[in-house]
This record gives sequence, C-alpha cells and structure tokens, in this order.
Amino acid sequence: MFVLVEMTDTVRIPPWQFERKLNESIAEELNKKLANKVVYNVGLCICLYDITKLEDSYIFPGDGASHTKVHFRYVVFHPFLDEILIGQIKSCSQDGVHVSIGFFDDIVIPPESLQQPAKFDEAEQVWVWEYETEEGAHDLYMDIGEEIRFRVVDETFVDTSPTGPSSAEASTSTTTEEVQKKEAPYTLVGSISEPGLGLLSWWTNS
Repeated sequence: MFVLVEMTDTVRIPPWQFERKLNESIAEELNKKLANKVVYNVGLCICLYDITKLEDSYIFPGDGASHTKVHFRYVVFHPFLDEILIGQIKSCSQDGVHVSIGFFDDIVIPPESLQQPAKFDEAEQVWVWEYETEEGAHDLYMDIGEEIRFRVVDETFVDTSPTGPSSAEASTSTTTEEVQKKEAPYTLVGSISEPGLGLLSWWTNS
C-alpha cells in the first residue's frame, strides 16, 4: 500500500532560516510542498522518509535564499494492482460504491465489479447484493459506514496541472478548466466480485 519513491528536487531556503540546521529546513520545505499532494503516475505523497544526498547550495544574484539540489526518499500511497484493502463505504450511486480508507477517498467499485446479482435501491440510495440461498434470495445491503474489503483492479491518473487555453478553444476554455478541476487526480478502481470480498459483516457473522 505504501512505497518509498526516490525523488530529486531543488529546495529554496529563505535567509531567516539559515540559523537552523540545513536538513531540518529542507525536510520542512519538502513536506510543505509534497505532503498530501498527488504526483502524476507516482501516487499520493504522505511524508518525507529520509534525505539521501545534499548537493552544493547556491545563492543567486538578486535572491538572498539558498538553493540546494536534494536527493530524497518519500513515502507514497500507491497500492499495487490486485492488493486487498479494507475501507469504509462513503456513499453509493448509479456509478457504483464509493469507498474511503480515511486519508484517501477517491476509490470506486463499479456496478459490474460488485457481487452479482446486484441492484441499486433508489429509495435507500445503496447497492444491494441479492444473495441466492435454498430458501430464496436475501437482500444484503451495502450501507454507508460499513467496512468493506476490496481488491484493487485499476488506477487512473489525471494531469490536473494548469494549461493555457489555445486560441481555437478560447470560448470553451473556462468550461473545460472547470471540468478538469472536478476530476480527482488519482482514482483507484476496486472489485468485490469474489468470495471473501465485500462487507466484512457478510463473512464474519455467518
């Protein structure tokens, strides 16, 4: 679920921080810049793990701050495909079941990846597994707040960095940017279409 990623960046330290140890100042600046941010095709950055190398610091004309090229390792949330995770159901919609694991909410289980046969209850706004038994079908509701075990089957990264509008798209640029802002930069796609996956209560209370 968590991986160590080697990164390189140039860190600017303002003059009023020169009295502090360089490592402490750099660590603080890196966490300010990266913590809780999604790096494209890397994952959700959590916190600095360690600094592996500091190159020479430079002070450029017109800027009293120091600039240091830093090699470091960062803890990143990036589950591998087929990894099993446990989260809580945040909401349900026609698009599927939306799951949160506390610090990360952009997880969706599409309808085709639910235990089958499944239906969406419009009145309750929840998905229901129509579990077949010898006595007939039993409706097992996927209520909000329930703990759910799922398999990661896909991931999607969206480049949300700002882009300048071209002249041909000037009239629709505002609308396009608004749509891009609403998209999550990193989304996980899950599946519960296997025995043992789904609500924990389905398997522990049997």
